[in-house]
Amino acid sequence: MKRGFIPPIDCLIAFESAARHGSFTRAAEELFLTQGAVSKQVRLLEGRLGVELFKRIRQRIVLTDAGRIYLHDIRGTLEKMTSATRQVMSFAGSEDVLNVAVLPTFGTRWLARRLPRFHERYPEASFNLSVRLRPFDFSVEPFDGAIHYGEPVWAGAIAEPLFQEEVIPVASRVFRDRHSLHKPEDLVDVMRLHQSTRPDAWQKWFSLAGVETDGAFQGPRFDQFTMISQAAASGLGVALVPKFFIEEELAAGTLVRLFDTSLKLSSAYHFVYPENRTLRPVVNSFKSWLQEEAHEQQVDRETLLPQ
Repeated sequence: MKRGFIPPIDCLIAFESAARHGSFTRAAEELFLTQGAVSKQVRLLEGRLGVELFKRIRQRIVLTDAGRIYLHDIRGTLEKMTSATRQVMSFAGSEDVLNVAVLPTFGTRWLARRLPRFHERYPEASFNLSVRLRPFDFSVEPFDGAIHYGEPVWAGAIAEPLFQEEVIPVASRVFRDRHSLHKPEDLVDVMRLHQSTRPDAWQKWFSLAGVETDGAFQGPRFDQFTMISQAAASGLGVALVPKFFIEEELAAGTLVRLFDTSLKLSSAYHFVYPENRTLRPVVNSFKSWLQEEAHEQQVDRETLLPQ
C-alpha cells in the first residue's frame, strides 16, 4: 500500500460530512470546526485527487459524478474504521472480551436471556455480539466464534454441536377457535406460514402427523422466526416454530400449541470457532458453558415429553 495515495483522514471526514449534509456549514457544526476549515479540507482533498468533488452553486454544494462515486467507496471504509476503533477500545482494561457472531432470533430469544448465568461464572468477561446470517472468514472478521445453524460445515472452523431444532405448530387462540382446529388434518385448509430457510418443514410435519396433502408448500414465507411468530400471534395463520423461541408467547397465551406432534429437523445449532487459533480462556469457557446450557435444555425437553 502506497501512502502517497491515501488522503489525510481529516479531509475524508470533512468531505463525507459535507456530502451527507449537502452543506459545509452543517458539516462544520457536526465536526466542531468553522465553515472555512471544512471548505479548506475539501479543497485540499480535491487538489490531492485532481478531481472536483462538489459543484459550488451560490450558497449550495452539489456532488459531482466523481464525488458520488468517491463518497460511495470511502463511506464504507470510514464506517469500518469506526467499527474497528470501537472494537479495539472494548479491550481497554480487560483481555476477557468475547466477540461472537450470532443469528438474530437465536441471539434474542435463546442466548441473551441466558447470558447472566455466564456472567455469574465469568464476571470479568464482557461481550460484543453481532448479527451474521452466513458463514464468514474468521481471518477477516474479528470474531472469536459464531452460532451456526445447519450442517457442521464451515471453512477453516471447528463446529461443536449444541442441539437440534424441534418445531411445533402454533397459532393465536382466536385463529384456532375461528377455524375449529381440532386435529392435524384441519391445518390443510388454513393459512400456513413458512420460514424461508426451512421450506419443507410443513411437508415433513404433515407426513409425521399422517396427513396427506399436495399443498404443504403453499403460504407466505418469512426470513426470521421473530416475524413468523408475530404474524401467527396476530392471527394471520399457523406456524411451525421452535418451542424454545416462543416460551414467552406460550406462557402469555398469545400463541397456543395446536397438537403434540413435533418435528425434529436434521440440521442443528453449532458453536463454531477458528481451527488455527488457540482459544483464549474466556472463549473456551464460553464454549463449555454453551454446551452445558444446550445439554440442560435437552434434558428438560425430554423430561417434559408425554410418556
